[in-house]
Amino acid sequence: MTSTQPSESSACTPADGVRRVLLAVHTGRADIIDLARASATRLAQAGLVVRVLDDEAEDLGIPGAEVVAFGPEAADGAEVVIVMGGDGTFLRAAELARATDAALTGVNLGKVGFLAETEPETVEETLSAIEQCEYSVEERLTLAVDVFDAGGTRVGGTWALNEASVEKVERSRVLDVVLSIDGRPLTSFGCDGVLAATPTGSTAYAFSAGGPVVWPDVEAILVVPTNAHALFARPLVTSPESVLTVAVPADGTRARVSADGRRTVEIPPGGRVDVRRSGRPVRIARVHPRSFGDRLVAKFGLPVRGFRDVRGHVGPGQELTRSRNVLLRDDTADGAPGSEVPGAQA
Repeated sequence: MTSTQPSESSACTPADGVRRVLLAVHTGRADIIDLARASATRLAQAGLVVRVLDDEAEDLGIPGAEVVAFGPEAADGAEVVIVMGGDGTFLRAAELARATDAALTGVNLGKVGFLAETEPETVEETLSAIEQCEYSVEERLTLAVDVFDAGGTRVGGTWALNEASVEKVERSRVLDVVLSIDGRPLTSFGCDGVLAATPTGSTAYAFSAGGPVVWPDVEAILVVPTNAHALFARPLVTSPESVLTVAVPADGTRARVSADGRRTVEIPPGGRVDVRRSGRPVRIARVHPRSFGDRLVAKFGLPVRGFRDVRGHVGPGQELTRSRNVLLRDDTADGAPGSEVPGAQA
């Protein structure tokens, strides 16, 4: 279940008495490196040990930082993994945090950054919350993916925070699939692929493919066909305990499953993919009491006025600058009557 709970005191008082924070940084931009260095200096002054990944350490050049290899043990003993970059950097860091009890929190330095908790202008507030252990933790549903050959033998597997995409390899071919839920055939069609997405991933690839936006505290698995040649190929929302099976033909059409766009497993001809809820969630550290609805408004630039009211004012979504409640109209942009603007300030 996706849950929100206060940070446990044991996380802030580890057995060895040393609090550690792992930085995962997009080192391709100088401004991000500068922010990471400044953040590391502040955390060290507060008594936390800063840890960095070996493939980022040279670019970051943070004196006194622990250097660890990228892998399942990178976040071992870390309280929080602080991600500085976009959603791609966040998904990379999720591989590290999921293997331990570390919580993830992100500073959005990309284009959309839907997974990130913090924008650059509120980094100081986030660092202060981590230093003082004043944050909550959400457990986000993840997916377990198993790949079987035509004889039913498991030949591979992976996991996903956003989505598992069963997709064709050759652009010129149509992938025929048989879709089953909980062991019962549901439908079949030709397509480019089929997405199984989590609520966390509903605003990512699944959204682009026409799927619904699902609040992250809703427990469900989304099924979204991509470019299907069928009348009944609408997105589906299933129980979080359901098992989605996608079977592919033995006609030589090559297929694979891609998890979060980062991990791929080839599907043998005539094989199948089973997707179910994983027993290991990803833990997200939350600092700001911002609702998911406000996040949607801000990230997608949604208009929150009536369509008549918004004419003559600033662009859609850009009026969200003040109140934390987008339903309140008790503030004004310039003090003029009728110029009230609801806001969703984080």
